[in-house]
Amino acid sequence: MGEAVIFLGPPGAGKGTQAARLAAELGFKKLSTGDILRDHVARGTPLGQQVKPIMDRGDLVPDDLILALIREELADRVILDGFPRTLPQAEALGRLLEETGTRLLGVVLVEVPEAELVRRMLKRAELEGRSDDNEETIRRRLEVYREKTEPLIHYYEKTGALKRVDGLGTPDEVYARIRAALGI
Repeated sequence: MGEAVIFLGPPGAGKGTQAARLAAELGFKKLSTGDILRDHVARGTPLGQQVKPIMDRGDLVPDDLILALIREELADRVILDGFPRTLPQAEALGRLLEETGTRLLGVVLVEVPEAELVRRMLKRAELEGRSDDNEETIRRRLEVYREKTEPLIHYYEKTGALKRVDGLGTPDEVYARIRAALGI
């Protein structure tokens, strides 16, 4: 039976870094839907052949195909970072976890105040030379995140799976909070 952890949080919260560390230290496989799609295309799998023309056009891959890709990974211990993004995806993923007997260990919501998120992303943009990441675009990304993710937060709160984690402090402090919230 597999196990899954879902990471939610705004851009700049550090969830990608924390998900990667959790995966490396505890033997989870970190799943990024984009990476999975590119891997299937590169290997020429039947699913890869199905999604390649969609991706080549720049269109979004339909949820049913994304879920089919994720289904294949659920025998392992997995961390989902960046999926689900919408309420229908969360509901479909819940059904998939149930069908495959995969235990959801928790949905980690890394919370960071907006002012700190903006500060972090401006610093990252400066370090990485991202001229497109100015304060206006960063605030817009945060607004889009709130619009899209708010329903997921309420959905997972109702299921009892949501684990709110304070994302302020050193990476080690945040990591310790995540492990404590998940009980692992």
